[in-house]
Amino acid sequence: MTETDINKLSVFHTKNLKRILRIFWPNTISNQQLLARCSQDNMETIIMRRRWRWIGHVMRKDQDNITRTALHWTPEGKHKRGRPRNTWRRNVETELKTMEQSWGTIQRLTQNRQTWQSFVAALHATWHNGHE
Repeated sequence: MTETDINKLSVFHTKNLKRILRIFWPNTISNQQLLARCSQDNMETIIMRRRWRWIGHVMRKDQDNITRTALHWTPEGKHKRGRPRNTWRRNVETELKTMEQSWGTIQRLTQNRQTWQSFVAALHATWHNGHE
């Protein structure tokens, strides 16, 4: 997802939270205060958490499952000229590099659900504290 997509989703999320709480124009509130009042996370954190939970789900499948194959699949051929688009897989690999992890360690962690859940929760906490 691009920054534009994340911003659009974030605006939609905060707008609907304001509607639910009945906060209209003269009464203004910052987005951080709104998310804290509703005990919600920002959209980027929600998307990242869901992505890693899905990766854990796929990694626990059989080795010959099509979704597990698609996780490491590289398309053949060349892409068009211009700026290379960030793909879902490239985003995951950059997050892996920032976490200083590899696919092998992630695969071992996913086999135990409790350790994987604690890993995703810790990942969420470090991302939340480090990027805000």
